[in-house]
Amino acid sequence: MKKLLLVMFALGSFAGQAQTTPAPAATTATPVKEWEVSTYGFIRTDYIWDTRRSAQVREYNLNLYPLDEQLDANGNDINDAGASNFLSVVSRLGVKAKGPNVWGAKTAGTLEGDFFGNTESTIGLFRLRHAYVTLDWEKTSLTLGQTWYPTFIPEVFPGVANFSTGIMFNPFGWVSQARIKQNFTKELSFAFTAYKEREFTTATATGGTQNSASFNSPLPTLHGQFQFKNANWIAGLGFEYKSLQPLTVSNGLATSEKVNTTSVVGYFKYNNDKFHIKAYGISGKNMYNLVMLGGFAGYTVPGEVETYEGIKTTAMWVDIASNGKSVAPGLFFGYTKTDGVSKDNPTTLYGRGFSGTRGVDNVMRISGRVDFKQNKFRVTPEIEYTGATWGDLKPDATFDGNNKKVGNFRAMISCAYSF
Repeated sequence: MKKLLLVMFALGSFAGQAQTTPAPAATTATPVKEWEVSTYGFIRTDYIWDTRRSAQVREYNLNLYPLDEQLDANGNDINDAGASNFLSVVSRLGVKAKGPNVWGAKTAGTLEGDFFGNTESTIGLFRLRHAYVTLDWEKTSLTLGQTWYPTFIPEVFPGVANFSTGIMFNPFGWVSQARIKQNFTKELSFAFTAYKEREFTTATATGGTQNSASFNSPLPTLHGQFQFKNANWIAGLGFEYKSLQPLTVSNGLATSEKVNTTSVVGYFKYNNDKFHIKAYGISGKNMYNLVMLGGFAGYTVPGEVETYEGIKTTAMWVDIASNGKSVAPGLFFGYTKTDGVSKDNPTTLYGRGFSGTRGVDNVMRISGRVDFKQNKFRVTPEIEYTGATWGDLKPDATFDGNNKKVGNFRAMISCAYSF
């Protein structure tokens, strides 16, 4: 009996303790962040050495094509002279942000710049590269703001060490735009872009101002592009229509004359664990704003307004590189050619690659590089040869006769620390 009473007393005491001991607090759910902001960029220094004077940008950081032979009184070529430089102006800083959904779409924005400057006189000053926002629904996305030209494919561009990123052979630049992209399947999509040239300007007709050909035109440039993308392959085909109005007053007369042009672009990339190969081709008229050869031609008749035609340019390139994590060699080849106009004897050529009665018929480039990488640090030596064929100007704005081939060897080392 005593044992039974003791057991009952112990059970009662335990029950009392259980009633007085507070229940553990409920686990509080971690609140979902409305905003996520991150920074990125790199600090980069390039050493550059050239064997010949070239058409160039920002104190020889970016070389386009070697200059034509120019003989002095003693028969020596003035342009047969080397150059070298140390530069860190391509160092970059960017901010990415994600915020609350808008109309059912995920939102994200990017603001990015570097210290390349917008002109030779502003080298070293901060310039805007990207400033855009994206609204992303399940199958549709909308991009508004300044970002890559639709002919520049972020997944398919040359991996060269030179900051040129394949300029002259691959379109380059950013532009304010509205782009809507529709995904038909997981692999196939179509993007439609309307834009106005701004950061990389159009050619300027006599009497015009910077980018006047763009903002004088009521119609933006229109670009449509199909793209296929899966784990190993990217391939695309795009078509562009451009209508620019260089002047509103010509020869003292009101004018609405346009430069109406088209271009077509195709590209692909294959990628696996060991290597990748990329190829790209573009052909069209008036692609000056893409930092390519050509532009447009002007035709004037006394007492009449100036009329125009786009100058045709064709370009292509191939890039093959290793996907090695610590050592990755790569090889690039590019070629571009001026194909002229259909109407002979233009009065003025507004474009790139022309110098008086001479001009650049074609440019080729071959370069080899090796990326040495560890963590976020990269060192890339590169050797590059750029050859240009100069010739006398023909009535159709091509160049043939008295041809002269000139070339420039560039050796460079690029060092970059990313964050």
